[in-house]
Amino acid sequence: MTAGFRTRGQPAALARVEAWVAGERTPSSILVVGPGRTGKTTLALDLAAGLLCLAGDPAARPCRACAACRKVEHGNHPDLHRLAPSGPGGQVRIDQARSLLAELALLPMEGRCRVAVVEAAHRLNPDAQNALLKTLEEPPPEAVIVLCADDETLLLDTLRSRCTRLRLGPVDERVSAAMLVERGLADAPRAAHIARAAAGRPGIAVALAASPDALLVRGRLARTLLDLTKAPRQARLAAVSELLGDALVVADVVEGPTEVSAARVDGAGEVPARTIRPAERRRAAAALVAAWRQVARDLAVVAAGGGAGIRDVELLEDYERAAAGLERGVVAAFMGRLDEMAAAIEGYANPELMVDVLLLAWPQGRRAA
Repeated sequence: MTAGFRTRGQPAALARVEAWVAGERTPSSILVVGPGRTGKTTLALDLAAGLLCLAGDPAARPCRACAACRKVEHGNHPDLHRLAPSGPGGQVRIDQARSLLAELALLPMEGRCRVAVVEAAHRLNPDAQNALLKTLEEPPPEAVIVLCADDETLLLDTLRSRCTRLRLGPVDERVSAAMLVERGLADAPRAAHIARAAAGRPGIAVALAASPDALLVRGRLARTLLDLTKAPRQARLAAVSELLGDALVVADVVEGPTEVSAARVDGAGEVPARTIRPAERRRAAAALVAAWRQVARDLAVVAAGGGAGIRDVELLEDYERAAAGLERGVVAAFMGRLDEMAAAIEGYANPELMVDVLLLAWPQGRRAA
């Protein structure tokens, strides 16, 4: 394997990409599927760098030293096209798809082919998917399209069937920790802590390492959820604004701020305010459910007597207090509710109502009865 690949912790998928580049036989349409922030876009850009690299020996691509590799690294190669969700609702729309397809129809300007990377392809709206499908059915001879999707079930069956699939999974915590140390983002003990918190998602690990405040807010969010296992109905519902505010702060760090949230900072421009604008409510609710899923997972582990296996070992005492008095199996059942509500929020159900439902269903210890 050449040193030019940036992907870490995905040996099977990376081996296939390396073989495509070295053999100069790459599928025209590729679907990279896996949990968010596990390296899908990084892998797609590794492939792009390999296809556009100017090194004479295909087995040495990407060299990361030639002019083409440097342009890919800096995002200004004329034959590399990237498409990502934008605007309210965070969708990839048909006008964006049509613009991309028009570029792919042209001959390469500098490289051997044109490469398109569609980030968060699960957010392609139906019209954009149908527009893209026509090109996948009859791909341009010198173009490679890479779709990166967290959830492939949101893509048309006909679109998926025309792609070669690469699957990514969570990355070993040791790999993420080593990456943080290599990049100078954290020392070994802190890197290990961040890698556990990131739960196998190196993109999240990098984001958390670059923003110490996010770790503090994330810990506060987890403690609030754990405290609510002992709280009555009224106190649970009163915590909605606080929970959504903290979740949105974490989302801005691990996902990047939207146009709406970029201005949500105090006068010094440092600590995000916790005021949630209407356009942010759905994103805040989705971020809360994602954080809640990890808290529920660790709570279930502690309730089953496996405290050593939780990701936030610093919160072990909080988890043990929350687990006291919980009936067996209730947390596991609640995790099923989380998945249902996540789908409902994605499907444009009222986000605040969904959070209210979850708070009232959150397992309750005997002391709060």
